[in-house]
Amino acid sequence: MPDTPKLTFDKSSMTLEEAQQIVDQWIKTKGVRYFSELTNMAVLTEEVGELARIIARKYGDQSFKESDKISDLPDELADILWVLICIANQTGTDLTEAFKQNLQKKNSRDATRHIQNKKLQ
Repeated sequence: MPDTPKLTFDKSSMTLEEAQQIVDQWIKTKGVRYFSELTNMAVLTEEVGELARIIARKYGDQSFKESDKISDLPDELADILWVLICIANQTGTDLTEAFKQNLQKKNSRDATRHIQNKKLQ
C-alpha cells in the first residue's frame, strides 16, 4: 500500500496521480467529504466563469472594476484543476490514463487538421 501523501507538496513538480492522491487525502481529512458530482459540476462552472472574467478583462476588451483588480489568474486556474480532480476522483477516473488516451486521440484524429487549417496560417 502506498504511503499517504502529504497535504503540502514541496517538490517543484508532481504527477497527476500524486495530485489526485493529495486532493483525495485533503478531502478526507479536512473537507469532511466530497460534494456531490452535480454540485462539483456547478462549482467547476462557477470557477470557469471566474477565470473567464479575468481573461475578458486582462486580454479582452472589458476594463477592470476596482473589485476585479485583486483577481489572480494562476489561483483561478488552480481552483479549476482542484474541482476537476475532485470530479475525477469521485468518478474513478485516472487522469493520467485519460490524458494519455486523449493525446493519442488528438495525435491520430487531429494529426494534420490544424496544420491544414488556412485560418491558422
